[in-house]
Amino acid sequence: MVDITFKSSTLRVATAQAKVVVSSQNTIDAINNKTVPKGDVFAMSKAAGLLGVKKTPELLPDCHPMPIEFTGIEYEIDGLEIIIKVTVKTIYKTGVEVEAMHGASIVALNMYDMLKPIDKGIEIHAIKLLQKKGGKSDFKNKFRNDLTAAVFVCSDSIANGQKEDKAGKAIIEKLKVSSVTIEEYTIIPDEVDLIQASFLKHVAKNTDMVIFTGGTGLSKRDVTPEAILPLIDREIQGVAEAIRKYGQERTPYSMLSRSLCGVREETLVLALPGSTNGAKESMDAVFPGLLHVFGILKGARHD
Repeated sequence: MVDITFKSSTLRVATAQAKVVVSSQNTIDAINNKTVPKGDVFAMSKAAGLLGVKKTPELLPDCHPMPIEFTGIEYEIDGLEIIIKVTVKTIYKTGVEVEAMHGASIVALNMYDMLKPIDKGIEIHAIKLLQKKGGKSDFKNKFRNDLTAAVFVCSDSIANGQKEDKAGKAIIEKLKVSSVTIEEYTIIPDEVDLIQASFLKHVAKNTDMVIFTGGTGLSKRDVTPEAILPLIDREIQGVAEAIRKYGQERTPYSMLSRSLCGVREETLVLALPGSTNGAKESMDAVFPGLLHVFGILKGARHD
């Protein structure tokens, strides 16, 4: 199966459709009057559809097992057509469109099985996805594509050439995926004055984002939060909370990170862990959703 461990759980909704076309009004009347020999067609087909949704990953090899938190099945009769709509909801890391289509297919097949003794001309049509919601596709094209960023790696050992930077490069890759232009990428030692000067330089240049990686731990040289906090106008605590929650689900040590997020004027600043995984997971935790802040800061809110 595809690796989804890096994704965050969000509300996922999908609605799928199938159509059952019968050959005569007598069949429709038998369904409505509940005189079909095999029983109540709508009730039994709904039960089959519920089972179909739940059993999707047992039949389709690449589908992830997931908690199905709602399944709704509706019918509409239009002449000789029975229109089936199946809506599935979950809060999970991947979508439920296949589950919804599988459920609609099973409803239609169960109807076919129940009706075939009284109607030899039944057809199943138009199994398709009507709509889906949730995940990164919901955010596509909703954010500005002219954003700029500066990335600073705070590390004595990397600045001295003793280690290679990987965290800063991981951050840059994530920014590029979000169509953010990189204005500067610099490695600096863990010095308060250098961190502050780097940040204020880009505030003056109206750079949209300044991201620091490193210096958020608990050693004496970890001073990035202390350097940034006095300079920001407002702290955005929920961002740091989201980063730590995401990380804590993957390693028990994320709670020890002192990640920080805030704004000064119209520049967003992030202080992220210095490890490669810590930096990458922090970016995965809050991007692209964090880009919504720029619509608010610029007074052009995106809903």
